Amino acid sequence: MCSLEQFKIDLKALTQDETPLQYELDDDYFAALSDAEIRGGSLHVSGSIRKAVGFFELLLNIGGTVRIPCDRCLEDMSQPIETQLRLVVKLGSEPSSEDEIIIVDEAEGILDTSWLIYETIALAVPIQHVHQPGDCNDAMMRVLSEHSAARSSDADAKQEIDPRWSALLKIKKE
Repeated sequence: MCSLEQFKIDLKALTQDETPLQYELDDDYFAALSDAEIRGGSLHVSGSIRKAVGFFELLLNIGGTVRIPCDRCLEDMSQPIETQLRLVVKLGSEPSSEDEIIIVDEAEGILDTSWLIYETIALAVPIQHVHQPGDCNDAMMRVLSEHSAARSSDADAKQEIDPRWSALLKIKKE
């Protein structure tokens, strides 16, 4: 099991103006977050957190592949991911999260990036994810074609049309 402690940044302890960050994400990372959409993957995260007057700037580059289910056949497929995470982090009295500004409780001073990185990866996954043509599970594709709407619409087309509607079809053709 992956320890998510490595993703916690103690903002108060940062001594340098810019601190480099490097993470290797694997199946254990995704299992630790226990989300059903992304089943695993291999990603490299690199970047830095820069200390400025009154705020911190987090910039991470994320690249690699994730394993997600194919929308068509439900088998796992690899999806390449290339994205960036840029956030402004401030210390404050009340923790909150707005667009690209995160306020971390000043008493604690710990920024947990594990979920922020995961959300960035999840948002980089395309809405529709399907295998390349011919790569889907053949058995599932046969079952899908047997039950598809196109097949049932062909059967409906062979049925005789109600005579009340045939006059409308003539108008439509004109």
